[in-house]
Amino acid sequence: MAGCGTGKETKKKDEFFTSGSREADQRATQRMAKEQQVSGSSQGSEKKARTETSTNGAPAQAQGKLTLFERLGAEQGITAIVEDFTPRVLEDPRIDWERKGAKHASFFGRGNSSAWTATPTNVASLKTHFVQFLSLATGGSAKYDGKEIKPVHAGMHISNPEFDATIGDLKASLDKLRIPDKEQKELLAIVESTRPQIVTQR
Repeated sequence: MAGCGTGKETKKKDEFFTSGSREADQRATQRMAKEQQVSGSSQGSEKKARTETSTNGAPAQAQGKLTLFERLGAEQGITAIVEDFTPRVLEDPRIDWERKGAKHASFFGRGNSSAWTATPTNVASLKTHFVQFLSLATGGSAKYDGKEIKPVHAGMHISNPEFDATIGDLKASLDKLRIPDKEQKELLAIVESTRPQIVTQR
């Protein structure tokens, strides 16, 4: 009688564990790869990619070998992030964009005042430079023709709370655009790395 239910139990077990069945082993491997990918491990993604081929028959490129620039959707993806982020951060009352009390270099390195207004020209320039910066910093081949970060921000007296607010606004844009957590963390870490060059009011 004990053997009567063996086949059904084995089949149920095969759905979740490797047990000598080739089909079951493949399902288990796919499940493990998916779980590793969700947990942020690139090993599972690479293993899965090795078993896949692209439509033209060439081996698919492992996700772990793609640059952050590519994983964000290249220039189009980064531009979408900047387009959503810019109006959000410009309207944030926690950030003093006009820098009325600051003197030295302007936001774009021109003149002796740090005062800045959100004219269409200034906003367009801000977007362009931010797209270029993020593209370059994430492994893209874009050319950055803006000013150096530290000298440009030197006289603006930007505070840590203002920088934190900017990071928060960027995070909100990434969430809205449904950027995966792994890519979000990498991008935010890049922006965070500029804090020592931008913040002077601690």
